[in-house]
Amino acid sequence: DNQFIKNRFIIFESDAMRNLYGLHFSKTCLMPKFGELINFQKPVLIDFYADYGDLENTIKMLRSVAAVLGDSAKVIKIDITKNEVLVDALRVKGNPTFMIYKDGEMKWRQTGAQDAKTLIGLVKQYV
Repeated sequence: DNQFIKNRFIIFESDAMRNLYGLHFSKTCLMPKFGELINFQKPVLIDFYADYGDLENTIKMLRSVAAVLGDSAKVIKIDITKNEVLVDALRVKGNPTFMIYKDGEMKWRQTGAQDAKTLIGLVKQYV
């Protein structure tokens, strides 16, 4: 949980969340410790992905999820090919793998494609 995540990630947040963290919408940023990322009072939806699939459509879908959720959650993508230690620790075996964390605890996990409506509904259960 204190493992540093290497390289980069994409984070999608509302204006208020960006102001709080000083981040920009879908800006590629250096990763903090994973434990800090998931230890948040609001739900954190994470998409563990590899850049061999339909990445552009996934990014569009996650942007729409983030837009609907607004300030109620964080939506983050983590490249599994650049974060192998974390991926091994979390036993991520498929692409994509989605997880929802709240207060540092994993609440939900699923491997395989998900649509925006499903992800929004799942995250809203933990708001």
